[in-house]
Amino acid sequence: MSSEKLRVPIAITTLRASLMNLHHHVHRRQWTELIDRSTISIPESLTEAFFRIRKNIYYFRINYIIVLTLVLAAFLLSRPLSLLLLISLAGAWLFLYILRAPEKKLVILDRVFSKNELLVVLIVATVVVVVVTSIVSVIVYAVMVGVGIVCAHGAICVPEDLFLEQQEPWSWYFGLFPLVENGSKSRSSYDPNNSIV
Repeated sequence: MSSEKLRVPIAITTLRASLMNLHHHVHRRQWTELIDRSTISIPESLTEAFFRIRKNIYYFRINYIIVLTLVLAAFLLSRPLSLLLLISLAGAWLFLYILRAPEKKLVILDRVFSKNELLVVLIVATVVVVVVTSIVSVIVYAVMVGVGIVCAHGAICVPEDLFLEQQEPWSWYFGLFPLVENGSKSRSSYDPNNSIV
């Protein structure tokens, strides 16, 4: 009992710290920087385009995640039946399997269902919803369009003035998830002048 009482405050504290760090990172890069027309130019080579994409993905990472999320939401909203079925399925998993207390029995029409039977029913329902709605193809298309938008913007946006402060490439990750240990602090930096084309 005491270990369960300890886990909840620690989880809430960790969640609060992660949300505060996420809030800090979301407000760190202004959307006006993302759409600033003075930083737009066509890259001269494919190597320069890859270098720009890499730098811009690091710099605008939260903005790009939001763009990908909005593209995915737009694709899902274009198929409201699929979205409704996915929300219903997620609710069923959440309330019938994840949040239900283990000692609480599920009774439907005077029949008691075990946890294993419920798991099989939920898995079958998930497979049926995925096959009937063909939601996998919608998600794949949405991710492809979102990644295309991110790569196109990353390739044409010049990152020269954006990186005044030098940070470790993965420091943002450890700021969002404070309990993760930073095991590998030395990451190699990419220099487009030393690359072989």
